Amino acid sequence: MEDGGRAHTAIVGWACTTLCLVSYAAAFSQGASLSACTDMMPRHLRVQLHSSNSNYVTVHTNVSFYFPGDKVPVTVRSTRDYMGFMLQARRVSNNEIAGTFIFLPPGSKLLTCFEDGDTVTHSDKSLKRNLSFVWKAPDQPIGDIKFFISIVQSYFVYWAKIESAVVAQGGQN
Repeated sequence: MEDGGRAHTAIVGWACTTLCLVSYAAAFSQGASLSACTDMMPRHLRVQLHSSNSNYVTVHTNVSFYFPGDKVPVTVRSTRDYMGFMLQARRVSNNEIAGTFIFLPPGSKLLTCFEDGDTVTHSDKSLKRNLSFVWKAPDQPIGDIKFFISIVQSYFVYWAKIESAVVAQGGQN
């Protein structure tokens, strides 16, 4: 009787743990949490951060400078599939999120961290590889910017804040 009780307890414990993990994972399958806005870190259980130096993802723009109000194409290229991401533009001077995204690829959606549309995240857990976006600079000068992306390859493996080259604001003294 004791062995049967232990087995039952073990099965119930395993089932509860599995259900909790599945529901927690499902919560992020439709995009990053607002709690990730500041540090761009996934809020998964026991995730493994990899060095941004050894990533397989790059963030490119086809411009080296922009002017206030400009639309800047941003391309994320990868040599491997990934499921989730969070993309932001940030001021070089103070690391504040800046501008808004106005074009998104399928499988992504806007997220409001501090201003409507200032962040993009995944909208489903389909595999992604190369994505294109358009970012709109604010109408007022904000200085030089960089684009940052965090990539989630799987529930347990991610890279945080992979950065683009600096995109300088044109017309500065």
